[in-house]
Amino acid sequence: MRGQRFLYFSLLILGSLLTTFIWYTFNNNWHRPLKKDPEIKSSDSCTDCREEKHIIELCSASRTQENQKVNNQQLHQKTKKNAPGSSDSCKDCRTWLRLKCNGFENAIITQKNTPLGSKVIYDGEKKKTIKVTAEQFSFFFQGHPFSNKTRQTCAVVGNGGILANSSCGKMIDSAEFVIRCNLPPLSNGYEKHVGMKTDLVTANPSIFTKKYGSLLGRRRMFVESLCQYGNSMLLLPAFSFSLNTALCLRVLYTIEDFGSPIQPVFLNPKYLESLAVFWRSQGLKETRLSTGMMMTSLALDLCDDVHLYGFWPFSVHPHSFQDLTNHYYDDAQGNKVFHSMSDEFKLLLQLHNQGVLKLHLGECGANE
Repeated sequence: MRGQRFLYFSLLILGSLLTTFIWYTFNNNWHRPLKKDPEIKSSDSCTDCREEKHIIELCSASRTQENQKVNNQQLHQKTKKNAPGSSDSCKDCRTWLRLKCNGFENAIITQKNTPLGSKVIYDGEKKKTIKVTAEQFSFFFQGHPFSNKTRQTCAVVGNGGILANSSCGKMIDSAEFVIRCNLPPLSNGYEKHVGMKTDLVTANPSIFTKKYGSLLGRRRMFVESLCQYGNSMLLLPAFSFSLNTALCLRVLYTIEDFGSPIQPVFLNPKYLESLAVFWRSQGLKETRLSTGMMMTSLALDLCDDVHLYGFWPFSVHPHSFQDLTNHYYDDAQGNKVFHSMSDEFKLLLQLHNQGVLKLHLGECGANE
């Protein structure tokens, strides 16, 4: 009897355990939540959906706008970097120079660009001005000094020692328009190397003071020195510094008194100021542009093809490595306070490499 009870009791426990196991297994398999397909909401009940989509669109639009902004900034920087008026690229310097400075119309004072009674500001002394009188106005060029036409070729002749024994005279004289700087000697054996043709020649007032006694005494020697330039224009900086005005007027009176064929004209200080601003924007920072740089700028306005001779500011020849004098005719040193010749040459070399102008730095042989 006792044995039967123990058997029943054991079966009861075993059955309970089996029931519990079966229930647990079926409960996990049959009653586990099924993965539902995404519910397609109607347009009436898709507020959350629309809001989520709107946020995504806003973010996407924001990223698009930001990307566009970045692209525009990059494009702007690229354009700015390669703009003709930037220091990184000056391939279109000629165009920008004409737009901003217009030497063709403004380089020389005329009765048109500087009317009677107008106020002229000295470009070397910004606080000093002079009112154009009737007498001064009568000396200003009438009409257009450059015959209102563009030349095919220009030669700008500097006075560097590199021109000595260069045999560049014929090439220089073959240019349609020849510009020379600071009344250089052309005869007495220099003709072969620097030529004789002259259409415009500049004059530094210091030459009149040091060499000709400010034209306060005998003046014939000065007038005779001008014969080598024929009937070219003599460009005088009468309004660069106030001390120059009276001196340059004496030059003009002397030329008239002796009947010299050379034509005195006045350099426009407005043009010089615009040149200084323009080249400063190209990275050329110096107190004052050299005469050579001024005349190169003018030539880029006047001529299609610009050739530079005698522009080498160093004391050793670039090819033969021989020692050079400062000028082809003497070894007098220039003004290093106002001018930075090496910086100017670096810029000119950049323009040469970009095809804006042509620098001649050796002997002018048949292959040039």
